[in-house]
Amino acid sequence: MHRICVFLGSNAGYRADYTEAAVALGTTLARQGIGLVYGGASVGLMGALADAALAAGGEVTGVIPRGILEREVAHKGLADLRIVGSMHERKALMAELADAFVALPGGIGTLEELFEVWTWAQLGSHEKPCALFNVAGYYDRLLGFVDQVVAEEFMRESHRDMLLVADDSEDLLARLRSYRAPHVAKWIGRGER
Repeated sequence: MHRICVFLGSNAGYRADYTEAAVALGTTLARQGIGLVYGGASVGLMGALADAALAAGGEVTGVIPRGILEREVAHKGLADLRIVGSMHERKALMAELADAFVALPGGIGTLEELFEVWTWAQLGSHEKPCALFNVAGYYDRLLGFVDQVVAEEFMRESHRDMLLVADDSEDLLARLRSYRAPHVAKWIGRGER
C-alpha cells in the first residue's frame, strides 16, 4: 500500500478519543511510509490527522473543492493540495489516488464517502479494502444495522465482510494489508448464496 484515503470529521467530536485516534493513525501512516490522502482541511479530526502525519514526516495529499477552499479551511501546510470543482470530483480523485479507504468518526459526509467506495467495491469497480476505524465503539450501531441488512437479505455476508473493522491503528493497517476481495455476484438469488 502506497497511499490510504481517510474519511473523517471536519469537527473534532465530543470525545478526546477521536482526536487521539486521528493523531495515532496519522503518525502510524507516516512511520510505515504510507501516504495519506484526505479532504484537505485544517479543522477538526481532518486537521489533527494531517498535522500528525506531517509532524512524523509523512506524505500528505489533500483534495478540496474550491467552495470549501474559499471558506478558508484548507490546510496551508500541505505541499500537495489539489483543488477540484465539486464534491464529486473530490471523491473521484481521492479514490484514484488511494490503495485503501478508512473511515474514522465523522458525520454524514464521512458516511456518504465510505458507503460510496464500499458500494464500488461490492459492484467490482475496484478491489481496494474499505475499513472502519471504530474508535470507542463509534460505529457499533452502524455495524448492527449492516448486520440487519444482511439478515434481511439485502446484502450478502461476503459483501458485509468486505468492510473491515478495527479499533487501533496497527491492527487496522494489518487488516488492510491482508485483505483479498471476494468474487461473488452482488445479487442474492443469482449465483451462489
